Amino acid sequence: MFLLCYNSPDMIDTLLVPKTVVNAKGDGPSVDVSAAGHRVFLLTLQITNIIEQESLDVSIYSSADGATWGPKPIASFPQKFYRGQQPLLLDLMQHADAKFVRAHWETNRWGRGTEIPMFEFQLMIKEVPPDVLREATAEAKAMA
Repeated sequence: MFLLCYNSPDMIDTLLVPKTVVNAKGDGPSVDVSAAGHRVFLLTLQITNIIEQESLDVSIYSSADGATWGPKPIASFPQKFYRGQQPLLLDLMQHADAKFVRAHWETNRWGRGTEIPMFEFQLMIKEVPPDVLREATAEAKAMA
């Protein structure tokens, strides 16, 4: 077994959404991914605080200029109801014009108590090196 360097200083490794508390739908800041050496990223949604009977939907949108965003998301996390981490691979190889990405979220609350939802979360984006992606793909095929 050998160790691959996953955190090269030249690779994108930042927050799409810094740790924040949200009560309604919103958008994170745009992140420039045009300098990425590879077009595959690991997104990690980390929900650190919630209240009961609510849901969070997080989607990723792309833009060629950082101002005009596509009408449909290019990736979406499964709807979330609980604390925890959720990984998602974002493959921009089919989106050659994508130079910027940003997160969009929607919240929903039902049942008893306050009608206002509350989620505390952050969303990280980390470029995946081609050799790590090849190794993970080979492992997944071997396990299938």
